[in-house]
Amino acid sequence: MSELKNSYDIVIIGAGVGGGALANALAAPGREILMIERGPRLPREKDNWSVDAVFHKKKYATKEEWRDRDGKLFNPSTYYYVGGNSKFFGAATVRFRKEDFEDLQHEAGVAPAWPVRYDAFEPYYARAEKLMGTHGEAGVDPIEPPRSGPMPYPAIGHEPEIAWFERKLRQKGLRPFPLPIAIDYHDGGACARCRTCDGFACKIGAKGDAEVRLVNPALAKGGVTLITEAFVHRLMTDPSGARVTAVELDYQGERRTVAAQIFVSSAGAINSSALLLRSKSDKHPRGLGNNTSDQLGRNYMAHNNTAMMAISPFKKNRVTFQKSMAINDFYLANSEKPYPLGNIQGLGKLQAGMLTANAKWAPEWAMGLFAERSVDWWLMSEDLPDPENRVSVDPDGRIRLSYTSNNLKSHGELVKVWSKVMRSLGYPLIITQKMDIKVSMHQCGTARFGNDPKTSVLDTNCKVWDVDNLYVVDASFLPSSTGFNPSLTIVAQALRTAEHIERELGEPMAVPVPPVRVAETVPA
Repeated sequence: MSELKNSYDIVIIGAGVGGGALANALAAPGREILMIERGPRLPREKDNWSVDAVFHKKKYATKEEWRDRDGKLFNPSTYYYVGGNSKFFGAATVRFRKEDFEDLQHEAGVAPAWPVRYDAFEPYYARAEKLMGTHGEAGVDPIEPPRSGPMPYPAIGHEPEIAWFERKLRQKGLRPFPLPIAIDYHDGGACARCRTCDGFACKIGAKGDAEVRLVNPALAKGGVTLITEAFVHRLMTDPSGARVTAVELDYQGERRTVAAQIFVSSAGAINSSALLLRSKSDKHPRGLGNNTSDQLGRNYMAHNNTAMMAISPFKKNRVTFQKSMAINDFYLANSEKPYPLGNIQGLGKLQAGMLTANAKWAPEWAMGLFAERSVDWWLMSEDLPDPENRVSVDPDGRIRLSYTSNNLKSHGELVKVWSKVMRSLGYPLIITQKMDIKVSMHQCGTARFGNDPKTSVLDTNCKVWDVDNLYVVDASFLPSSTGFNPSLTIVAQALRTAEHIERELGEPMAVPVPPVRVAETVPA
């Protein structure tokens, strides 16, 4: 168990993709960094790959309850472990398109331009791909943005069943390409190319999650202390409100305060905004970073996501690792519609019981038969920022997630288009399941960055506008959700922010900070 000191150079709250990448970039001899994770290390065990444990019993998902817009309680599909939600992600590490950084017209409205364009992100994307261990092939994605070099590792290749789809889709004029994916599948790698990658934790440590690729290497560099099962209640500021002086947390049964020069919230878009809201004070009555814009917690996005089973009555799908292909022909304005529809990618092979965990109408024996004969897809469309889609904290301290889906017409059209393609290839039975508010794996947008403190929470370095030493480094900063998993972009932005913090701190050195005594009272 790590010993907790009274002060550090940098405190990072959250050991997921953002916090892990930042710690990895900033770790250096002579610099003291504290990472605070509310969950434990996820054990590598048999149940990691169990459909019953993961999907039915929800063994690893948080047991806490949030409220929806109407006050109804629900259990979110979110995970508190070292590595965060990335422990269960599908390992897709895709760059956003160049068009995603500009005003992009959708059927339901405009996805706003970012304050930083793709060209500024590109070198950080290249570094992020290396950190995550991305496999792929440059130059074959039809809407791929400019690149400064190849993928770190070659594409993992398609199994025969997926190679058949690639040929058939190309015959139809589509342009499938290898999905960029972060798995340890190369000479000397540990990946067993199993069926239990997408939606499962990897019990052999071969998936490029944040624990494996970011946090553990940061710890190996030295100067980084990780404490687990520690909950941060609030951030405390000096009398002026201009600087954070300490975090207040529960650790090993005690209420503690820890001081630092720099503080970073990397708890995820929902919990980071909740933390800043809980940290309200006389100088920040609406929460830290919310005095000018009133944007903290607003513009929550999580994508329009649908899982699709395309079923053939005549042949079984013997594929093992199905998540190797993506289709971007409908991502921007396309031959079907004059506006974007979204991304299509292979879904980790569905097994009996996976969809029935949420689809109670389907008997498991029937879904088992379907799964043997299905090819499975993940369809993802952009949802648009809406200030009324927001995270707030109720008086009892419980998180409230108020969210109403938008841009649904485009997503529905993407489902129809892909269903038509699948039927034309001999898969007449289509079963779909749209993900609901409980699926918060792609949460983003609650503390958007920008050039104007009146319309954003963070500046372009992810520093809170009106607090000099507080940063938010997770998917909170996204001004738009785009149509891709945000993980690689979070890592890229963390690397950008790390360079800024390096300039702020100067040469790594342990600077003594006056100790802060343990809080005697617990704030309401």
